[in-house]
Amino acid sequence: MDWTWYLFRFDGRINRALLWQALLIVSLLAGLLEVIGQIIHLPNADGSLKLSLKLDFGLGDLFKLADPREHPSLASTDRAPLILRALGMSLFLWVYLATAIKRLHDRDRSGWWLVPFFVVPGLFNQFSDLLPDTNVMLLFNLAASMLWLWGLVEMFCVPGTVGDNRFGPDPLAGIAYESTPASPPAKSWDQGREIEIVPPSASPPGGMHVKRGA
Repeated sequence: MDWTWYLFRFDGRINRALLWQALLIVSLLAGLLEVIGQIIHLPNADGSLKLSLKLDFGLGDLFKLADPREHPSLASTDRAPLILRALGMSLFLWVYLATAIKRLHDRDRSGWWLVPFFVVPGLFNQFSDLLPDTNVMLLFNLAASMLWLWGLVEMFCVPGTVGDNRFGPDPLAGIAYESTPASPPAKSWDQGREIEIVPPSASPPGGMHVKRGA
């Protein structure tokens, strides 16, 4: 498999298993970067060593960039972890977009469907505490949750379209072809085994005949 196309390009189609695999890869990389970020802060004020692991490299942090309330806390953060987090989030966002868009292509949908499936619920969740607690906002909350659930089922649960579509060939077509056992080769006609050649000596000897009165 072409890993550069799989993780970083936006054309073509992938199946559900490859999307789940991409999320596993992102989770492992997030854990690794979090360990590195915590190692940077190993020395405490008293000189002791402490490592606290928090896997919080989630893509949900992206929506904090659109929230002015988060900017002072980001400015007070040390530069090294902030740069590490920015690089990690950029990488994870690119991988997520590349694999999620190819998965939407497998469902014969445009990549713009990520806006209702991912962007709208994320922004609503980030700013929900600023919205008034009314029945109208409750309906908006329900709608955002339904969009998120729809996107989850659409990309991670439902199989792709069968056969080729406008975004490329079926990613499972090659797997199905390889898993089909090859049919045994047709047997050739062995003329020497099926045709019996009678030698001339097998014919009745000359002079032998049938009597008329017999």
